[in-house]
Amino acid sequence: MELLFVVLGGALLGFVAHFALPAHDTRGVLLAPAAAASVAAVAWQVLLLAGLTPDGGWIWVVSLVLSGVVAIVVCRVAATARRRRDGDLLARLMRG
Repeated sequence: MELLFVVLGGALLGFVAHFALPAHDTRGVLLAPAAAASVAAVAWQVLLLAGLTPDGGWIWVVSLVLSGVVAIVVCRVAATARRRRDGDLLARLMRG
C-alpha cells in the first residue's frame, strides 16, 4: 500500500514540475509524471531491499526527493532538446 502512495506522490511531483517550470508547451504533459513515478517506485524498492522500513521517514524522503529531482531534470532536458530540434528543423526548412 505504501508503494502506491509513493508512486502517486512521485507522479504529483512530476505534474507540479511540468507546470511550474517554463516551456511546458515543449513536452508532453505525462512525461515528467511518468518519469518521477517510475523513479519513486524503483527507489522505494531499492531502499526496502537495503533494509529501510516503510514506517521510517528516510525511505519516504529519499524516494520523493529523487523523484522530484528526476522530474525537474526531465523537464529541463526535454525542453532544451525540443527547442534545439525545432530550431534545426526550421533552419532546414528555410534553406530548401
